[in-house]
Amino acid sequence: MGDKKYSFSSVSSLFPDRLMAVIKFGITGFSGLIIDFALTWLFKDELHLNKFVANAIGFSAAVISNYLINRNWTFKGNKAKAGPQFTAFVTVSVIGLLLNSGIIYLLDNVLLLNFYLSKAAAIFIVFFWNFSANYFFVFRSSANKPLS
Repeated sequence: MGDKKYSFSSVSSLFPDRLMAVIKFGITGFSGLIIDFALTWLFKDELHLNKFVANAIGFSAAVISNYLINRNWTFKGNKAKAGPQFTAFVTVSVIGLLLNSGIIYLLDNVLLLNFYLSKAAAIFIVFFWNFSANYFFVFRSSANKPLS
């Protein structure tokens, strides 16, 4: 029998482009989540910074990483100029950070849930904002225009 090799691109051809973008965005986001949580933990628990400052540091490092991965992998067909595109990505991410912090505040300070459980819930909820805004605005191409 032949040695058939499978790559991510051969698997990706089985899914519609929009679904593949969601999957890649999720994988990229997971790498950002690791960066975000690791730095948040470092600055909050080890260096004893305010939890919202620590959250902003972790989030910001993840934003930079996620932009680079999304530009070069998730939405690699988009050839927009990097400067304006990064500015748009950061704008979407800052809105995401505000949503993220608001959700954490509500869950952690008002409902008294565990900080990290609150952070995980916020990340899950804000994922949908981030994907939609990036797909339809930041990395918009003719292939991902909103459906009419």
